[in-house]
Amino acid sequence: MTIKRFEDLEIWQKARELCKKIRGVAEQTSLGKDFSLKDQIFRSSGSVMDNIAEGFERDGKKEFINFLYIAKGSLGETRSQVHRSFDANHFNEETYEDLLNDCFNLSGKIAHFISYLSASKFDGTKKK
Repeated sequence: MTIKRFEDLEIWQKARELCKKIRGVAEQTSLGKDFSLKDQIFRSSGSVMDNIAEGFERDGKKEFINFLYIAKGSLGETRSQVHRSFDANHFNEETYEDLLNDCFNLSGKIAHFISYLSASKFDGTKKK
């Protein structure tokens, strides 16, 4: 399958799902009332999908990889905020483990994609 848009990327789709899941958790738990932490976790999780999209749209492999590293960093920030939210008793252990697993799985997928792109001979459309 040829990827023509960032929306075709599995890592972007998974990042979007994580954002939606976090929003749903905030709406159903006391996290929704912790405005500062809720805002932080919304921004960091949104940054994951946004950086994947921005990097893709730059049309160059090196820039895309750089933005994927930024996305991975934002995902680490999101994971840290999941820990903070759980420690503040905003949600139960099942939700905590579920969100952490989503973060770990997506981080692995982004890392794998970075490795794939790094080994690829394709430099992007910017060089054409």
